[in-house]
Amino acid sequence: MSQKQLGVLAGIDEFVASPRINRYEQGVHQPDFDTATRLAKVLRVPLAYLFAQDDRLAEMILAFAALPKRQQEAWLRSKPAGTDAA
Repeated sequence: MSQKQLGVLAGIDEFVASPRINRYEQGVHQPDFDTATRLAKVLRVPLAYLFAQDDRLAEMILAFAALPKRQQEAWLRSKPAGTDAA
C-alpha cells in the first residue's frame, strides 16, 4: 500500500496524505491520537504497535494480539520473569 493510500484510508486529505505519512515514518512529526488510531485500524495492528520502541517489542505486540483472548489471559496470569509487581 502506498503512503498516499494509507493516508487517504486513514482520513487524511489526499493532497497531503503521502508527505504526511512520510513525515510520520521518518519521525519528523508524530500523528495525534485519533490519526494514530485510524492508521492502526487501516493497518490492522494494535495501536501500541505503532509506538513500540524497537522492532522486537513491535513483534511481541503483534504476537500477543494474535493470541486468542483465553491465551492472553493465561499469559498475563503467568507473570513472566521480571514482571513481579511490588
